[in-house]
Amino acid sequence: MTNDNIDNSVSFPSFHERATPLTSADQARIRLASALRILITDSFLSTAPIENIDAAIRHIEAAIQEVSADGVVGSAAAESHFSDRSPFYGAMNPISMPMVMTRDVNFGEFGAIIGTGTFTEPYEGPPGHIHGGFIAAAFDEVLGMAQSLTGRPGMTGTLTIKYRAPTPLNTPIVYKGWVDRVDGRKIFCKGQSFNGDTLCAEAEVLFLSMPPEMMDLLRKGRDLTTPPQFP
Repeated sequence: MTNDNIDNSVSFPSFHERATPLTSADQARIRLASALRILITDSFLSTAPIENIDAAIRHIEAAIQEVSADGVVGSAAAESHFSDRSPFYGAMNPISMPMVMTRDVNFGEFGAIIGTGTFTEPYEGPPGHIHGGFIAAAFDEVLGMAQSLTGRPGMTGTLTIKYRAPTPLNTPIVYKGWVDRVDGRKIFCKGQSFNGDTLCAEAEVLFLSMPPEMMDLLRKGRDLTTPPQFP
């Protein structure tokens, strides 16, 4: 995602942009995450007899042995693209919905990001509705992608949420985020979420853009055996 008005001498590709196509191994991990997503929800809601649950545990333990058969756990996630491992729209991440992310190029100077997701029972806070923490985190994800449209993406500085109406589970919720203004390293974004025509919440976020070398240090931070040295 780029904008023609950005000074490319100080900009760099957003970590939301995919540089390489999905491999067959990536596709397999996507299928695994999809199955796990169903398991998470069904096990959370299950009223099955204890013997059935015990049998399921044995199958799950066997599955754990299968996916960790090479003795290495975690390297695939570190090497995958952010758009695949995102906890909200990453197809390889079993805790994601996953949200569907699109761009409205006709909105404002940089365009807007539209994220649509359906939260199930594991995300419940008030009875029948989404936990406020997940609502805030979803805004952070959508607006994080929106601020990257400036070409100088950064990290969240402050996140303010106004909850306008309860946000229901098992209902498509539409998030919209856009860049309000840019002031040096500061990128100010706004967002709204809707259940149909009902405004559920609003957000204001300040992002602080970072230089490319800082992003490189963050990437290196995935290797937990060698902590990055920040200036």
